[in-house]
Amino acid sequence: MARKRIGWWLAGAALTLAAGAAWAQRGVGADPYVWLEDKDGARAQAWVAAENARTLPRLQSDPRYARFHAEAVAIAAAKDRIPMPTQLYGRIYNFWRDADHPQGIWRWTNAADYAQPQPRWTTVLDLDALSKAEGKKWVWKGATCLQPEERLCLVALSEGGEDAISYREFDLANGQFVAGGFSLSKSKQGASWLDKDTLLVSRDWGAGTMTASSYPFVVKMVRRRQPLSAATEVFRGQPSDQLGTYASVITDGQGHRLVAITRRTTFFGGETHVWTPAGTRRLDVPARTFPEGMVHGQVLFRTSDAWGKVPAGAIASVPLADVEKGTLNPTIVFAPDPRQSVDEVVTTRDRLVLIYNDNVRGRAAVYTPGEDGWTTRAIVLPDNAALGVASADDKSDHAYVTVTGFLTPTTLLPLDAATATAGPAVKTLPAKFDATGLVVEQHQATSTDGTKVPYFIVHKQGISRDGSTPTIMTAYGGFELPMLPSYSAITGKLWLEQGGSYVLANIRGGGEFGPAWHDAGRKTKRQVIYDDFAAVAKDLIARRFTSAAKLGIYGGSNGGLLMGVEFNQHPELWRAVTIQVPLLDMLRYEQIAAGASWVDEYGSVTVPEERAFLRRISPYHNIRRGVAYPEPYIWTTTKDDRVGPQHARKFAARLKEYGLPYLFYEDTAGGHSGDADIEQGARLQALQMTYFAQKLIGPR
Repeated sequence: MARKRIGWWLAGAALTLAAGAAWAQRGVGADPYVWLEDKDGARAQAWVAAENARTLPRLQSDPRYARFHAEAVAIAAAKDRIPMPTQLYGRIYNFWRDADHPQGIWRWTNAADYAQPQPRWTTVLDLDALSKAEGKKWVWKGATCLQPEERLCLVALSEGGEDAISYREFDLANGQFVAGGFSLSKSKQGASWLDKDTLLVSRDWGAGTMTASSYPFVVKMVRRRQPLSAATEVFRGQPSDQLGTYASVITDGQGHRLVAITRRTTFFGGETHVWTPAGTRRLDVPARTFPEGMVHGQVLFRTSDAWGKVPAGAIASVPLADVEKGTLNPTIVFAPDPRQSVDEVVTTRDRLVLIYNDNVRGRAAVYTPGEDGWTTRAIVLPDNAALGVASADDKSDHAYVTVTGFLTPTTLLPLDAATATAGPAVKTLPAKFDATGLVVEQHQATSTDGTKVPYFIVHKQGISRDGSTPTIMTAYGGFELPMLPSYSAITGKLWLEQGGSYVLANIRGGGEFGPAWHDAGRKTKRQVIYDDFAAVAKDLIARRFTSAAKLGIYGGSNGGLLMGVEFNQHPELWRAVTIQVPLLDMLRYEQIAAGASWVDEYGSVTVPEERAFLRRISPYHNIRRGVAYPEPYIWTTTKDDRVGPQHARKFAARLKEYGLPYLFYEDTAGGHSGDADIEQGARLQALQMTYFAQKLIGPR
């Protein structure tokens, strides 16, 4: 019976291919592969199964796959990784996965014990056991905990890794879910504690409460032991909003509190409202300016727009009393220069810890409010690295910071914000690959409009500059997200140790140099992003670091779109292209998964000028017959409810229609990030590295 069904679907697919040819000749008309957008439909799933059955043997039969997989599992499951801390209720909490706990455990220790080489941990929640008991694959999505001392948290769990989550109230005092406590069923949602008996919740409340991009726009007050149907509406956005509406409760170490409601009319901008029991008041701030924290009653705002005397990309402060009154006269805390960008804004009891980038190198400083404004002290940390705040809270000025680089295993340092001093190291990740003889260089490529685009290359010292070095290159180029140096154990072990080189390109569209770097590539200006990436490739080839025959590229999500465009526009520059969980059909992206929320980044087909541009770059629509494309490896996940697997499926189907070579794999779990458990992450890494080895190194 199964064979008959598959045969019927294959016959249908043949008819679809014929229809597709006619569609391509006309250039317009019905999309012949819309049926692959039925994410969980039987016909689409049969197509996926057939594609997986074709691709997996090709990659998994390569002897290198088993080694890559074993090494990836060993790295991901190793017990000597740094257990990253969360400071909460005077304890150190950590979510942890290893070979014994592939889905993970939530656990705690005290601060003194945490500093020891082998802390003694107490487990409070075991997701492997919970999944087994309930017959579901629960994926950890974090916890929102009540302050000050009621040890109550809302634990967020996703089934299979989707963005949609369930919230359950958890009591850290006894390590159990609260019987009869808050329980919010599956939805794309957000919740904040107003007090121990009250939540402010955005979720799917029923018909007409979710945006076209599948995000909630109605905030309601939910009280303990009250059914959701009795929740009281606090604020309402509009169905046309791109990203939804959420409430947040911002506190400081002195007991001040600000309840903010953010309505995201677009992905990057919107409205900020202050809520009190008397109602809400909208703040008169630029659309891309939002509160990020509070210290000593000074509310900190981060802005991507100019705000009076405050430049775009800066941090500014306003007294809480003025915020509540709506009288806003901001004071500049930090203003970046053209080669700087804010990365993290973190508050402690008395201070602001700011992580920023300077020419794609991490910097850190402590800012302290006073009667005469803010004073600053730099934190001395290693250069040529990426920095981050692993943990901080408003109960003390003690925090933890991370330092990492391409060849420098991640180090965790204690930070005394009161004195702006860090170290010595509390935890250091042991080296996971042999970095002997490896070097890191930073270069610049010149893009089509003359812009200098920086990039990093990691390679063996003294490599022959004859274009023979297998090289993989990545970038993101969107949403004001910077790509920074970091220690990737799997890339080091599976690629650099094999003699390959690695390149990270800091192209426009990202946040490496603040809002202006991002805005330069938004909507119909996006071609500069793709030109930047190609310029870096050409610079690598011109410097003889590698050659087109030895260059592979990869990227995911928006980076997957980047790969699809580069596949079309410059097939001559690459031998291998990995396209991960991508957007590829840019004429229908608004109708797939959460696509409508990204109009602020990409533009909309409802605007003629933007539609024309999207048609010009859309990878799905720009595949051409007879072109000597590299054979791409396209992978996605069925559970991805953010971008969705539909783009990858349709792109592969079009390649098949045109008789072009490709590999396609769709994993059944893991959501957009493909991290349902250790095994899935290792499998995806091993498959990708095997593909690159086959293409760039050759037979074993």
